[in-house]
Amino acid sequence: MLAGDNMAALRFSLLVAYLAVPALAYAHGGGLDAYGCHHNRKAGGYHCHRGPLAGQVFMSKDAMLKELSKRNAESSKTPRKN
Repeated sequence: MLAGDNMAALRFSLLVAYLAVPALAYAHGGGLDAYGCHHNRKAGGYHCHRGPLAGQVFMSKDAMLKELSKRNAESSKTPRKN
């Protein structure tokens, strides 16, 4: 059997896990589109989790598409090594 302090620590750990797991699962709802991005319904804006723009935040999907187009144009100008 666990001593008083150990039992309190175990209960506290279980409480933290009980509260944290659902929060992590619910913290970020919404599927990603073909670009690996989605709208943030609560705060507004549009951000990306996957793809070439992962980790970036935009005012809108249109702003993201402009940046993606700009990057694609820049990469097509760069000569490729064989």
